[in-house]
Amino acid sequence: MTEVVVALDVGGTSIKCALVDRAGKVLLTRRVPTGRDRGPDAVVETILSTAAELTAVDGYTPRAVGLVVPGVINSADGIAVYASNLGWRDVPFRRLAEAELGLPTALGHDVRAGGLAEARLGGGRGSRQLLFVAIGTGIAGAHFIDGAAMPGAHGSACELGHVVVRPDGPLCGCGQRGCVESVASAVTFERRYAEAAGRDLDAAAIIAAIDDDPVAARIWTETVDVLADGLLVGMAMLDPDTIVLGGGLAEAGERLLEPLRDRLTARATFHTVPRLVNAELGDTAGCVGAALLGLERLDEVAEPGDRVR
Repeated sequence: MTEVVVALDVGGTSIKCALVDRAGKVLLTRRVPTGRDRGPDAVVETILSTAAELTAVDGYTPRAVGLVVPGVINSADGIAVYASNLGWRDVPFRRLAEAELGLPTALGHDVRAGGLAEARLGGGRGSRQLLFVAIGTGIAGAHFIDGAAMPGAHGSACELGHVVVRPDGPLCGCGQRGCVESVASAVTFERRYAEAAGRDLDAAAIIAAIDDDPVAARIWTETVDVLADGLLVGMAMLDPDTIVLGGGLAEAGERLLEPLRDRLTARATFHTVPRLVNAELGDTAGCVGAALLGLERLDEVAEPGDRVR
């Protein structure tokens, strides 16, 4: 029987699930609806019941659980403090999961977990100072030193999406104006194009139209400029040797990376422009990162002679 970690990456729409071996290889995947319209208690129950189902899959021996969620978390105590899009507060996930499943359980932040996977197994392999930035529905970052996350004193470090780069810009969900996220997230990119062009396209279609559609070209240029300004702040504060970009807009590949490199090089004064690369693990990064956290939790509670090697 193959030993695995049960990994769950909770999003506002769906929960990505996987069984992951000790080497970080994804052996089985599933996706279930989050069901947030049923309320936070129902979402918590869905998470626990889904994890229980995964522990019972034939042919595998579960050794730990890794769960990653959005919002503010207390990873040390295993508590999901707050998630605006899921409506919960102070959910003691570690205690609940360990009581119900009988397995060591780690709770982590979804973006930091994806970054952890990229730092150790993906695009950031070999980096000593890594900045991971996810450009999706929102924009969030995570900082890693030698593969270890630096979450900050209160678990909210590297929120590059909420760095103000356009003080007269649109209102952001955080309450400020002109944050990177309010102008350059994938959702905002699509909305700004729809408002300017009078038609709805997804981000991939807009990017594909850049060469022939002046509106698409303008919105893309503005988006890349804002992302460059946000990353420049990250470079000034953290001096990373590598920046890994993930999320929906990063799927544009060199269509995004090339102009970003150009703009960062043009803006740099004292800064050293880092290596800028795409994430490699795609949709599974959050689950792989959750599994890595689960293995760390297993090691934490194991007797010295039984620790993960």
